[in-house]
Amino acid sequence: MAIEKSVASSSLAEVVDRILDKGVVIDAFVRVALVGIELLSIEARIVIASVETWLKYAEAVGLTAEPVAA
Repeated sequence: MAIEKSVASSSLAEVVDRILDKGVVIDAFVRVALVGIELLSIEARIVIASVETWLKYAEAVGLTAEPVAA
């Protein structure tokens, strides 16, 4: 009995579509210190998502402002 290896390939369009649909968050903190003296500190939060996905989750956590009634 032969063992068959199945390789699922994804096109770039499928990967981009999945990232925009689900979203990706990269949270990074970098600190450079020399002899206990902090020389450089970088904090970054990068969010990659479609506008629709971002608005859905931003509204859930209260990041969107309510429209002002005239």
